[in-house]
Amino acid sequence: MKNNEFMKAAGIVAAGMLGINSPINAQAKEPKKPNIIFILADDLGYPEISCNGADSYKTPNIDKLAAQGLRFTHAYANPLSGPSRAVLLTGRYGFRTGATNQDACSEVFSPSEKMLPTYLKSAGYASTAIGKWGQLPLDPSDFGFDEYLRFFGSGVYWTEPGKKQNYRVNGTDLVLKENEYMPDLMHKQMVEFISKNQNKPFFAYYPLSHVHGEITRTPDSKSNKDYYDDNISYMDKLVGELRTELDRLKLSDNTILIFFSDNGTAGGKADRATIGGRRLIGQKGSMEEGGSLEPLIVYWPGVTPKGKVCTDLISSSDFLQTFAEIAGAELPKDVVLDGQSFNAQIHGQKGSPRTSLFVQLANNYWVRSQGWKLNQDGELFDMSKAPFEEILVPADTKIPAAIAARASLQSELDRLNPKAGYIDHGDGTGRHGNKAKNKAKKEAKKKQAVE
Repeated sequence: MKNNEFMKAAGIVAAGMLGINSPINAQAKEPKKPNIIFILADDLGYPEISCNGADSYKTPNIDKLAAQGLRFTHAYANPLSGPSRAVLLTGRYGFRTGATNQDACSEVFSPSEKMLPTYLKSAGYASTAIGKWGQLPLDPSDFGFDEYLRFFGSGVYWTEPGKKQNYRVNGTDLVLKENEYMPDLMHKQMVEFISKNQNKPFFAYYPLSHVHGEITRTPDSKSNKDYYDDNISYMDKLVGELRTELDRLKLSDNTILIFFSDNGTAGGKADRATIGGRRLIGQKGSMEEGGSLEPLIVYWPGVTPKGKVCTDLISSSDFLQTFAEIAGAELPKDVVLDGQSFNAQIHGQKGSPRTSLFVQLANNYWVRSQGWKLNQDGELFDMSKAPFEEILVPADTKIPAAIAARASLQSELDRLNPKAGYIDHGDGTGRHGNKAKNKAKKEAKKKQAVE
């Protein structure tokens, strides 16, 4: 052995004996925990992503995620924004948290509820929330997010004459400048966050403005022929630009990208959101498939099988359990969590798929298996033609499979027992609380103040 080779080898051995980092010890280091970026579209339905078979829209960057990752065909969320996001972030159904309608998400939902970043923080994750905070109370920082940019309301894009758009960054109130586009501002904030935290694991909750109304022009719009198409295209473009930034920072290989939506297509656009010329039954705000079936794509380089399609049932409550397992975060044993991890499926394994899932809006709810659905009124639906049809099964059916499905799903509803939780006191649509009661409270406060 030559002298320089001998000295190099001796140095390695000595370093190991002294406990100093060496090439050998470096190999034994625990691998870095993966970053998690959760992209949440707003009012984007399952049939508005081209890899799902959309007739009317093209989403090449999202399609690329699916081609290189894992696409799910049976992922569900609550059919309206606030209740949907409450379940997603807490991993708990609305009858447990009070988030049963839009107004209740801020009026009843308790600030003591814990959200995803709180659990991931214990595993060493930095976190941010960038975009819509929806009907949820307080600010993202009150629920464990280290940083945030939030706008108020939905569908915020431009500041226009006579209509200023306010937003808040880490407690500082700001106004969107003239000719400043909120989705671009959010993207810039995202790039700054991942750049600053590139040497530690991070969780980024990225609830987009697209494609909630009012639908307005994008910076790429050439005419006013169809701004809705433009908005879907711009959303897709931002997904591509985010991937470019991850590549530039050399973070792509250790970052999980998840694309999901909060509820189904909004009513005015549902007729055009077709697959093979067929419209989904239901839409945003309905208890049918079109209200709750969501696009879901997971891309984790070197982990997710490329181009695989998974038909397992996925609930929006499952993200908390899944991310906690990936991050190695401990979850409390004294809090009921309704999610079920699908980390095994992300790794291309069979895992233990759900046999059913639960969706609620106001006092309406259902529990669904792969082939059947049972609602709060005891109505059973044959889902063999879903998402285009839901076939009501006669109560006196003699079909053995239907009888067995009813018994199984009723057993699951009995186990969950949603009627024992928060009872919704809204107007029944899931959009509003009890207006008469709220008005009476305000009047009583005014009277008390005068006295």
